[in-house]
Amino acid sequence: MTDADCVAFLQWALPQLGLRWAGYRKVRARVCKRVVRRMRQLGLPDVAAYRAHLEGDPAEWQALAALCPIPISRFYRDREVFDRLGAEVLPALARAAIARGTPQLECWSAGCASGEEPYTLALQWHLQLAARFPRLAFRALGTDIDARLIERARAACYGSSSLDALPEDWRAQAFERRGRLYCLRDAFRRDVEFARQDLLAELPEREFDLVLCRNVAFTYFDEAAARLALERIASRLRPGGALVIGMHERLPAPAERFAPWPGCRAVFRCNPGHAGRALSTSS
Repeated sequence: MTDADCVAFLQWALPQLGLRWAGYRKVRARVCKRVVRRMRQLGLPDVAAYRAHLEGDPAEWQALAALCPIPISRFYRDREVFDRLGAEVLPALARAAIARGTPQLECWSAGCASGEEPYTLALQWHLQLAARFPRLAFRALGTDIDARLIERARAACYGSSSLDALPEDWRAQAFERRGRLYCLRDAFRRDVEFARQDLLAELPEREFDLVLCRNVAFTYFDEAAARLALERIASRLRPGGALVIGMHERLPAPAERFAPWPGCRAVFRCNPGHAGRALSTSS
């Protein structure tokens, strides 16, 4: 498949999956390599034949959708964001939790890929913040649509490149080396759980103080799907809770329920009048 064929195919197919071509522009080669492998599995000679196959077999769209996620995950990804979370956002959320008598701080990483993001939150809590809030427990949930990534997250073993951005002392305290992999010690895993979920079809059954949805819904979803994702996320945020998005993402309009967190363009506070009401737990 040539690059021109790839562009034409994705510009035709992605909108039918509720996805944005603009989000895939720079990563299109990865998706089209997967499409070529799928074509070979089906014994199809070219992209035109695969397009005809899609038009004649609606079930194939599900197979194509499974080829489209682009998981990019590492510990402490976007240092500026995690620095601000540790210095301001998490302490503010912790104080609010204590003030209302909540026994633990609840965090959700939506689109967690292989788990580095929720584990980073756990490291940040235990190594940077827990001593300041000794009576407050921490719990994090990571969800992703890809069951294989969820299994990797539960295994909690990573190549050295995934740990490059971590502070050196955190790496030494939290990981043990097993051959070529670095595996997270049990003390930093026990407060993190994982579940396979499609953000647009399923939701966790509890509310959260902090939700991270970075470089997924607001990069790859089309406008309608992104608005739905935002509504669903807001339904699980506590009043005054925080939402973190990608550094280069924007919230879809209307986003009046969210106000920018001062000093960090990727963090938003959920206005108390809008949180936790949009959807039921069965949505």
